[in-house]
Amino acid sequence: MQNVTQQTHNTSLHDTLLTKSLSAADYVSTHDAMLARTLERISLKKEQGLRTPDELWIVDHNDVYTLGQAGKEEHILQRTDTPIIKTDRGGQVTWHGHGQLVVYWLFDLDSIGWSVRNLVSHAEQAIEDVVNDCLQNSLSSISDNISAHARRDAPGVYLYADTDTVADNDAQAQNTSLDDKIMLGKIASLGFKIKHGFSYHGIALNIDCDLSAFNAINPCGYAGMQMLRLADFLTIQKEPEAQTAQHMHNSLSYEQVTQKLIDNIAKRHAGLIELRAIAPK
Repeated sequence: MQNVTQQTHNTSLHDTLLTKSLSAADYVSTHDAMLARTLERISLKKEQGLRTPDELWIVDHNDVYTLGQAGKEEHILQRTDTPIIKTDRGGQVTWHGHGQLVVYWLFDLDSIGWSVRNLVSHAEQAIEDVVNDCLQNSLSSISDNISAHARRDAPGVYLYADTDTVADNDAQAQNTSLDDKIMLGKIASLGFKIKHGFSYHGIALNIDCDLSAFNAINPCGYAGMQMLRLADFLTIQKEPEAQTAQHMHNSLSYEQVTQKLIDNIAKRHAGLIELRAIAPK
């Protein structure tokens, strides 16, 4: 396997939120750094009363399977050359790798007035907002009548197709329950850890990754769960310099999707986007 040097880039969004970008990141070292930073923030708050800026870590991971704190190894169907790491987040087994956008939320929940349920709902709704915006503005006919939704009974974000009856009536399509839609599969997963009111770990959105890695596991503990990626429903630029102007106008890059998600999360963190009603069961 070719060794790739990890690169880090930090950006301040505002006084109470900054981003840290990591490319070609190994899971163990990234997790250790994330935990160390969280413990440091907890200590500064408890001992000195300091509120430190919250952080979004935007991570491009090297291939890895991670098994949650209560994860069951029976959900690992096949052993491959990809490392399997036991970690301290919630949830079962999942895969991270190139082409998948991972965002870790290092938030002081008490300082921003969020409950754990608020955190999960904001995470799911931020993904819904961005994926639906990408789908609705795509010129591809594949994305017609496809929409992203969270579920109460299974954390994460899923893509649904309208039935023919619903698709014929746009007003009805906006108000229909998920029972009137056909679930296509899962496009984003999430799993958090809360320690003394501080969150870490976060979300993973499949953009243009190789989905075959999920064949070796029951994703998030669900046997037969179909995993999806955004690239199967709209054009994701792989090499922008090689694209024509018209093609670039009709497509999105990985970086553009990433920025949309960062912007949405930052607005939620600042209280500029309120939570919608929680998704139906």
